[in-house]
Amino acid sequence: MIRLRTRSELIFAALIVILGLARGLHFEISLWTLRPDGFSIISDRLPYWDFTNLWAGTLMALKGNVAHLFDVEAYRQELRVLLSPLLPNQEWSYPPSMLLIGIPFAGLPIFAAYLFWTLGTLFLLFLATKSLDLTWWARMLIIVSPAAVMDAIFGQNGALTTALLLSGLLLAPGRPIIAGILFGLLTVKPQLGILVPFCLLASGNYRAILSAGVTTLLLVIATGLLFGFDVWRLFLTETRPLMTAILEAPYPQGYQVNAMTFFMLARSLGLGLAASYSFQAVFSVAAIAATLWLWRGRTTVDHPTKVCLTVVLTLVAMPYGYSYDTIPISVAIAYFFFNYRSSLVFLGIAWLYPLFNHQVAGQLVSLGVLIPAGLAAWMLTHILRDGRSRGMETTFAAEEPRLTAS
Repeated sequence: MIRLRTRSELIFAALIVILGLARGLHFEISLWTLRPDGFSIISDRLPYWDFTNLWAGTLMALKGNVAHLFDVEAYRQELRVLLSPLLPNQEWSYPPSMLLIGIPFAGLPIFAAYLFWTLGTLFLLFLATKSLDLTWWARMLIIVSPAAVMDAIFGQNGALTTALLLSGLLLAPGRPIIAGILFGLLTVKPQLGILVPFCLLASGNYRAILSAGVTTLLLVIATGLLFGFDVWRLFLTETRPLMTAILEAPYPQGYQVNAMTFFMLARSLGLGLAASYSFQAVFSVAAIAATLWLWRGRTTVDHPTKVCLTVVLTLVAMPYGYSYDTIPISVAIAYFFFNYRSSLVFLGIAWLYPLFNHQVAGQLVSLGVLIPAGLAAWMLTHILRDGRSRGMETTFAAEEPRLTAS
């Protein structure tokens, strides 16, 4: 591993970071440049974007109207009463347990709630990166990375879910109970935990599995006690089919340009649903296989590298993901830049890509998933090559006494 970079490498990296900050700042300024009706000039929505669902959905539930979350027309009508009669169609897309996270914010005015949500989740992400042994300024770059900017622009939960996934994986070997609690909390966005069971099974971490299961059960019970247990039935019968329909909608739809999955790549190439699911399954299985190999006891990969690769493989494995979910890429790039020799051009492209994904997908095809796939493939190649080198060194060391004796 390395810690030092040449002057030219650091200058190149600084230019990439500055470019990302400049474009991200431009997006943020445009997002908050509002029309007289309060809508953003670039999104034709309120500048809080998807955060309106968490804020308003929780507010509805606390007022006793939780059933509106599972009735699309009633939900949209109530949203327009709470926010704006001009609000475009939106849907509640989360498991009911997400309401528990929304409670602290629902009592605030939406602007204050949005600020606390965005800054608070970014702070949690900053804390989560501490165990990677990066400098404080490298960790700061992660929370202002292009992927984090996209998360803030959409008012999404990518910083929170990345913090939960990253912290859980980093803590799993030494503090399995806490790791399991974090994995249980991650079930508010279950697709981000797609590889977690394989990590824990491969490493034999049954305490973390038990802890995650208990935490998930407690979330289900707490949500049921607060809002009624029928919310879980409605989630299965109403929300899940709705989100499946959104995923499987004919290509192109406006929101699909933000997707970064192999499923959406296949759809953008004209493949049907069955072929697209099969295409995604190939890469999901490959990501699972890589994860099982990576987390088995005999693997000599250092733990932070293992974790960074796993969070990137997560983006390869899941069929439902968007540019605001790609903060794991930023985490991995920051770690790999300071610890491995790598192509700075590729890392630079991968760092910036979330800001350009919608334009590439809109004008060409949905190529975004090739970024985490390429990053994962490069890292796996490096690990395998490094492992072979260590094996050769061990062999030579074992043979050296015999050669000397002869």
